[in-house]
Amino acid sequence: MKVIFMGTPDFAVPSLEMLIKKGYDVRCVVTQPDKPQGRKMILTAPPVKKCAQENGIEVFQPIKIKEDAAFEKLKSFSPDLIVVVAYGKILPKRILDLPKCGCINVHGSLLPKYRGAAPIQWSVIDGEEKTGVTTMYMDEGMDTGKMLLKKETNIGENETSEELYNRLSIIGAELLYDTIKGIESKSIVPQSQDESKATYAKILEKNMGKIDWSKDAKDIHNLIRGLNPWPIAFTKLNGKNIKIYKSLLSNVKGEKEGKIVSLSPLIVGCGNNTALEILEIQLEGKKRMTARDFVIGNHIKEEDILGEK
Repeated sequence: MKVIFMGTPDFAVPSLEMLIKKGYDVRCVVTQPDKPQGRKMILTAPPVKKCAQENGIEVFQPIKIKEDAAFEKLKSFSPDLIVVVAYGKILPKRILDLPKCGCINVHGSLLPKYRGAAPIQWSVIDGEEKTGVTTMYMDEGMDTGKMLLKKETNIGENETSEELYNRLSIIGAELLYDTIKGIESKSIVPQSQDESKATYAKILEKNMGKIDWSKDAKDIHNLIRGLNPWPIAFTKLNGKNIKIYKSLLSNVKGEKEGKIVSLSPLIVGCGNNTALEILEIQLEGKKRMTARDFVIGNHIKEEDILGEK
């Protein structure tokens, strides 16, 4: 089976590696253009490109996938199947119609819940107890195609979106293999999505990370988990910005919202008389550190208030 693989971030790499390991004829890997990254803005290749190059597979990085030149390039490979895993761009109908076995997508949620750009992060932010991966035939909508297979997994109480992202990338690769085998054997019956149950996971923005200490500790804990590794939940302390990377729910009774009620461990009061233990923190201009080191190095006191004054 001749395959074109389309993907960009780390999440897509296990799926590409699976196709290579299982001996599929991956004719081309399509990924987004290299982008500047880091403080020095060094031009950096997407993880999928690096994987393809390491395995001697041709890489195609169109700036606009809808242009005629991009279509003709993909058509030249005469693909039987196009596999899309977190590519990051909407495909036009003529590309969707190109392969005889269709275009299949690996999506990090249990569709139709959490269609869209950030399904893994929002499942954590929303405090979901379960999530998973869905494979589907692609159509012109945003994650609206007929579903092929699903695999469910529990979300840990303290699991970050980064940790869940890594787990789901492996689950996705396994499910992709089962899906392709099912397509080849014609043993899968595609299922339409229930539009009445559809939800959307909108793109994350930096301002979403601002902590409202009047909320319940569980809601704040979910926000911290869900925004790790980006854009990171944040607040203020004594006029300085701080980022909070990890936390735990505390049995301590909260007092005033945002008030530090304990230094060892570092516990902060939240809404509804709940409290949150802070584990990892970063003061602006400083390195990420444990809450214990942060308290020792910054003369933090009980009674200090986190948040805007």
